[in-house]
Amino acid sequence: MPSLFNHLPQYWMDGAIRYFEGLRNGLNEPFPFKEDVPPTTPYEVIYEEGKVRLRYYQATATSRSTPLLLVYALIKRPYILDLLPGKSVVQNLLNQGIDVYLTDWIPPTRADSWRGFDAYVNGDVANAVRAVQLHAGVEQVSLLGYCFGGMLTTMYTALHPETVENLITLTLPLDMSVREVPLFGLLDKLRPETLEQITATYGNCPAWFMKAAFTAMSPVHHAVDKYMGLHRNQDKEGYAEMFTRFERWMNSDVPLAGRIFREVTQDIFQQNLLMQNRLHIGTKVADLQRITCPVLNVVGEYDDVVHPKSSLPLVTLVGSSDAHNLLFPTGHVGAVVSAAAHKKLWPQVGQWLREHSTQISEPQTSWSSDTYAH
Repeated sequence: MPSLFNHLPQYWMDGAIRYFEGLRNGLNEPFPFKEDVPPTTPYEVIYEEGKVRLRYYQATATSRSTPLLLVYALIKRPYILDLLPGKSVVQNLLNQGIDVYLTDWIPPTRADSWRGFDAYVNGDVANAVRAVQLHAGVEQVSLLGYCFGGMLTTMYTALHPETVENLITLTLPLDMSVREVPLFGLLDKLRPETLEQITATYGNCPAWFMKAAFTAMSPVHHAVDKYMGLHRNQDKEGYAEMFTRFERWMNSDVPLAGRIFREVTQDIFQQNLLMQNRLHIGTKVADLQRITCPVLNVVGEYDDVVHPKSSLPLVTLVGSSDAHNLLFPTGHVGAVVSAAAHKKLWPQVGQWLREHSTQISEPQTSWSSDTYAH
């Protein structure tokens, strides 16, 4: 393909610029939010404390369901969930009459290296849930967690089941005995002295470390394949803009607080404690049997970041009698950006939410916070 290779130098140069810009952003304290891509969907920030900023998106259709708190992962910026018109999970749900609240995680600085699961789950997620309850005027919320966010929502629901009406997990990393995914094997082999050296040197797990780990999983794709896709589709309307925004997101890595980096590596990946109901968070154990609300576990059949085998056991471990897997033919990121997912997957998720909702969101025009965890 001579024409492709004529263009590769420029593609690689553009990719290198995005990569180094991402590294620069990940090293900055505080993180430069102004370099996020412009939002696709308007929102209001209704709460900010700790390391979470909570966005509120009002449904465009008449609201017919319990408000949904969408908990994103901690390691990248969240705009992959609102990438472009027609490629936005947020817009898809809003158009189905579901009010959406989204965690916009504030990247940690070195001063936040003490923050672990207790701070994020019993602190930030708990406060976000309380903010949604107050703003929407409801007693319970529905939770949807994506990847690492799915892990956080699973832990939260096990610890605070009385506040959750429905739990949806999307590409959930749960069973860490699965070794089909290189990233699982990599984190499993990090020795305690290596973890301590990383956090002693940087305070947190630096953004570049996680970036390197994910890139190493598919080096040929990152070096060549994706540019072949861009070349083949360069004349396709909207493709170049989507590619650029997607690449900006791929390079939007942020640091991971030192303590939670050690906990997720040792307690989750190496010892598999969450899967075994042995994970202590604060003063309690995150017992999956305490999850008794309806559960929808969405799994990407071709996920090469979180293997389906890692996600599927959830429904057999929770205490809910209404827990189901939804296996969809997509990959880890395709679940939130692919045309097929927006045409078929997200309408199913929205329908499930409406069918399992007993509370209607009635956002307050003015409200004040109650008591939050710290």
